[in-house]
Amino acid sequence: MSPREGALLPALGVDAGAVRVGLAASDPTGTVASPVAVLARRDPAALWERVRREAATRGARCVVVGLPRRLDGSEGAEAEAARALAAEAAKQTGLPVELWDERFTSAQAERALIAVGRRRERRRQTIDAVAAALMLQSWLDRIATPPVGVAPAATGR
Repeated sequence: MSPREGALLPALGVDAGAVRVGLAASDPTGTVASPVAVLARRDPAALWERVRREAATRGARCVVVGLPRRLDGSEGAEAEAARALAAEAAKQTGLPVELWDERFTSAQAERALIAVGRRRERRRQTIDAVAAALMLQSWLDRIATPPVGVAPAATGR
């Protein structure tokens, strides 16, 4: 069964920063990702309660956590923290968790918000959710397209 047939869809996207966590969700068909919320990291109980609630409400079948990589593809302390967050997401939600490269999503989100005229303070309130949506959309686009040179049936998805 391919992801488009529902194996992993719908999905939630989580983009973690040091202070805030962006949350995004796909539509049931896995075509479009949308920003959902920006959650504070200072209250883990409230954070995970909201993630579980969104997962249940949206019928999520997996969680995609952004994995920050350096430009050369290597991982640093932020990636280690993202891996820990992914493990906690699996524990808290009971859903499968996938890590996905989130390079440049915050910069893309900032540019998009500036382009639509969002003022600095308002951008700060929404940028993490927009970055989560961009990261999740990248993952959705990838699962919709098999790797080059691999037939769709051979992907095992």
